[in-house]
Amino acid sequence: MKALGITGAVVMAVGAMCPLVRVTFLGNWNYFQIDPVLGIVFYVIVLLGLFASWRNNTALMHFSGWIALVWVVLTIAAVWFKSHDVFSFFHFKKLINIAAGMVKFRWGWLVIVAGAVPLIISRDNLSSENNKINN
Repeated sequence: MKALGITGAVVMAVGAMCPLVRVTFLGNWNYFQIDPVLGIVFYVIVLLGLFASWRNNTALMHFSGWIALVWVVLTIAAVWFKSHDVFSFFHFKKLINIAAGMVKFRWGWLVIVAGAVPLIISRDNLSSENNKINN
């Protein structure tokens, strides 16, 4: 359980440095290039997962995994809405969609989700610990 939580938190931390958004003419952006505050909050969630793994606190690991998934969904929604809002000065809907289409989501989101899954599926091994104590 401890190794599963640590692995999940490390994969999430690495995923935040992977390309998350591709902006035409500006390149790939990670969490801190999207918004530094979003990146800091995400790394606080990662540290919460590491702390929970270190303390063998399964409930806190589950909580940090679910919060990471919710945070990713909120960030994706924020990027999508911001990309459509930035180009709202255009008066034609088709032109707004073309301009907002220059913002593409990349594969880094999948790495973050792959790191959150081990935190969510980790479970207590109380029965195996009790067997070790009784033997």
